[in-house]
Amino acid sequence: MSNNPILNQFCERHPLLNTLKNSIGEAAEIVINCYSGGGKLLVCGNGGSSSDSDHIVGELMKSFELKRPIEKDIAEKLTEVSAERGNYLAQKLESGLAAISLSSQTALTTAICNDIDANLVFAQQVIGYGCDKDVLIAISTSGNSQNVVDACITAKAMNLKVIGLTGMTGGKMKQYCDILLNVPEKRTAYVQELHLPVLHALCLQIENHFFSDHK
Repeated sequence: MSNNPILNQFCERHPLLNTLKNSIGEAAEIVINCYSGGGKLLVCGNGGSSSDSDHIVGELMKSFELKRPIEKDIAEKLTEVSAERGNYLAQKLESGLAAISLSSQTALTTAICNDIDANLVFAQQVIGYGCDKDVLIAISTSGNSQNVVDACITAKAMNLKVIGLTGMTGGKMKQYCDILLNVPEKRTAYVQELHLPVLHALCLQIENHFFSDHK
């Protein structure tokens, strides 16, 4: 990972996270391989970690820093479908990397909480959305949030790769993670402060892999 300019800059800006450099690079490779194989990303967390789940989806489903023109054949088909509107769509739409925040489905999550068990709010969605090409990013500052732990267990049972973002200890989640990104803090606010640059480093590497030709 020594020749990775994104990770090198990341470590310069956030020296406290130097020990995670290789793990972040490995996590990015897992997601890149997922997308290359036709898979998608599922992301979950509670509270501030829920916001981080939405955040990473926002960075992947549209352009983050690089231009992402849609594929030429899709652009052509848009203009075939609608001569009036298709050209505008072809120029404005961006290529996305498929990602779903499991805490964003309000009607579904309340139904799961009411009808099944609130702790299964993410695990049920992994059952419904997940396949063995996919990756789950599970975010918990303690690593012990039961609904996130249950999502990890379910993902492993379904042969998804699991990337965990936690605080220092990794909590109960660590045994179910293929890659654990456990930032060196214990206090919730401080853990969340360090999760954001980690997520950005992941998104930058993933986007750069697929769209660097459009810089």
